[in-house]
Amino acid sequence: MDAAFPALTEMPAPQFVMSAEGHRLATYSWGEDDGLTVLCVHGFASSCRDNWVNTGWVRDLTRAGFRVLGVDQRGHGLSDKPHEPEAYGMDALAADLVAVLDTYLLDSVLYAGYSLGARVGWQLAVNAPEHVERAVLGGIPDGRPLARLQIEQARAYADHGTPVEDQVTRNYVTLAERVPGNDLRALVALAEGMRLGDADPDPDRPPQQTILFATGSEDAILERSRALAAATPHGDFVELPDRHHFNAPGSRVFRQAAVEFFEQR
Repeated sequence: MDAAFPALTEMPAPQFVMSAEGHRLATYSWGEDDGLTVLCVHGFASSCRDNWVNTGWVRDLTRAGFRVLGVDQRGHGLSDKPHEPEAYGMDALAADLVAVLDTYLLDSVLYAGYSLGARVGWQLAVNAPEHVERAVLGGIPDGRPLARLQIEQARAYADHGTPVEDQVTRNYVTLAERVPGNDLRALVALAEGMRLGDADPDPDRPPQQTILFATGSEDAILERSRALAAATPHGDFVELPDRHHFNAPGSRVFRQAAVEFFEQR
């Protein structure tokens, strides 16, 4: 690591923010408090550390002069992990981010989200446009893939260790167990909660901000992500070569495109 930046990828102590329902949300901050802030929001079964720190995003954004504010979404990382599906509606996930911004006294931020974090970012930009100046949304949409998870098989595995037969569900279980501290029951509840409303982004009601979409060339949702970019009035799209959904956050092309995009504001 460059000696001039010895602590850029270290995890600071979490600062906890309370959601409207009383859930604790773990947040992390890097850089100067008066710097232009990038709010980084991770994907399903990931965390701030896993999605943004270990992949070099915090390092690159901080070196570019930005302040980085990361959050563990409810159900993830060091945040509270309710087991009730009703706790994971899309509007609630977006409202969590408003609570974080209000607590940090931030009127508006640049936004970086991946997978579920991108889906929540889309909703935040639509529901509370005053809070999002511009955004990078990677690996979106997220709702449809989660709908393929077999809830009963995943719950049986979490509760009793029953082997998972469905391949897609087995992939998600493997993903969930990859990150230390994940609570599989909470993640199953999240996947189930996403089905209680409209989990997919609505192309007929897109964000009006300038948005950069990014998806891996090997990701099954590539063309749907591209279509969302085309439906967004000020949307642009970058394809990440040789990346699939689960390794795209580590793409140097992705990081560089995001930094350049934020610097254009």
